[in-house]
Amino acid sequence: MMDYPLLLKSVLYRAITVFPEQEIAVRTATGMKRYTYADMAKRAAKLAHALKGLGVEVGDHVASFAWNNSRHLELYYGVPCSGRVLHTVNIRLSGEQIVYTINHAEDKVVFVDEDLVPLFVSIAPHLKTVQTYVILTDALTVDVDLPNAISYEALIQNESEQYAYPEFDENTPAIIGYTSATTGDPKGVVYSHRGLFLHCLTTMTGLVAVDERDVTMPVVPMFHVNAWGRPYTEMWAGAKVVLPGERPTAADLADLIQNEKVTFSAGVPTIWMGVLNHVLANRDRYDFSHVRYLLSGGAAMPLSLTKAYQEELGVTLLQGYGQTETSPVTFLSIPKARHSKLAGDELYRIRTKTGLLVPGLEIKLVDGNGVEVPHDGETRGELLIRGPWVISEYYKNPEATKSAFVDGWFRSGDIATMDADGYLQIVDRTKDLIKSGGEWISSVDLENTLMSHPDVLEAAVIGIPDEKWQERPLACVVARTESRSKVTEDDLRNYLTERVAKFWVPDIFVFIDEVPKTSVGKFSKKTLREWFQSGKLLGERV
Repeated sequence: MMDYPLLLKSVLYRAITVFPEQEIAVRTATGMKRYTYADMAKRAAKLAHALKGLGVEVGDHVASFAWNNSRHLELYYGVPCSGRVLHTVNIRLSGEQIVYTINHAEDKVVFVDEDLVPLFVSIAPHLKTVQTYVILTDALTVDVDLPNAISYEALIQNESEQYAYPEFDENTPAIIGYTSATTGDPKGVVYSHRGLFLHCLTTMTGLVAVDERDVTMPVVPMFHVNAWGRPYTEMWAGAKVVLPGERPTAADLADLIQNEKVTFSAGVPTIWMGVLNHVLANRDRYDFSHVRYLLSGGAAMPLSLTKAYQEELGVTLLQGYGQTETSPVTFLSIPKARHSKLAGDELYRIRTKTGLLVPGLEIKLVDGNGVEVPHDGETRGELLIRGPWVISEYYKNPEATKSAFVDGWFRSGDIATMDADGYLQIVDRTKDLIKSGGEWISSVDLENTLMSHPDVLEAAVIGIPDEKWQERPLACVVARTESRSKVTEDDLRNYLTERVAKFWVPDIFVFIDEVPKTSVGKFSKKTLREWFQSGKLLGERV
């Protein structure tokens, strides 16, 4: 066989060779922008030429600080396909963390959306390697208080629409991202061309695969974990791509699904909760019968959520799992053929499992002594993963690398079970498990059970110190708007008593207005622990 490198330019090649006229639709502040794969490729080529003019050489890093829009998509192709490295900066990190990641990555240029420029003005003096700021806009209409600022269109306007993308080693870095830093500084994760190429191939197979007949909308942000690989997977498959643009609300997303006839989309559970609530409040405006599947990932999906989508909207909502360190997709909860006759909660339980291992990876579950546990659906162990799109080290961080690997396996930090059918079930993060009286309590299971209560919108559970039992669970609950005056602590305690072990039932329930979220939309238990330690959780509402 030919010794042919697995490079992202192959994705672009097929997209413009087979589907040049396929549409990319982008929500903007002034309406929908529409252009084709061929148009996008020409602009990515102009960008690749322009990088040379900025002094960005092969192997150099450039940063993007942007939403899911067309110019960000052009960066996804023009930068790595030309041999440079794209650093997708998480716009929801703190200013201090943004400074850390850009300095750590040694980015030469920052491409930033116009509405996000104010965030950079205060941190720019602390960035050690950035030489130029490219504002992702048509023209600079006002003075931008950033060094060597230039508009994106001015940068690329005189460049050629043709670019001979080079060949190089497939293990060459393509994109670098950073973890969302629940503890300590964010950790750098370098994605190679080979890893992203193979990751795309596996997500193009099976039930959630897309093709040219699909209309896809990546809601998961392009500034985090490559938008789950969707910017590459969808164009390689030839699907119409819908980009939701800056700060989309639940109403914006629902309208895009309706108006663009979206057939597949991916996002975190909190996004799908918001869309569901909006659609149910405006039933006469929406018909989602064209949707084939929605994919939820990033956090455990409550059974009540997939049930509501199916029974209220007729939409199949499936669970996925992955991490920044795994590019990210590793598991998809797809019912097997023999599950086709299942209905009701039996079917929903399958859909809300973490899922089946995707092709190309290997996993094992180990106890505290590193011994593999049986796949009986009950025995818990830490999930270890290895494969061609799993990192082998953190970027310039040997200390974090040392603790994250054992015998060539990546330690996920997640505790899970696996049943005889091969379905994995994450029961908690190692740091979120609650040990009470020598017994483990799963905060995830408690949260999902609480969110199945008809009066509960969100629930997050943390462990708090207890003199007698070592730790006890504390439940932070957001009641539905119409239920806030009636749902009580006793209601929830009685509800749980019928569904979980008695010692699992929290001693304290605190009603809050909203569960704090991380930079990628997950429940921030770190913030809840800080609130507890500061006494902020002791009041009626925070």
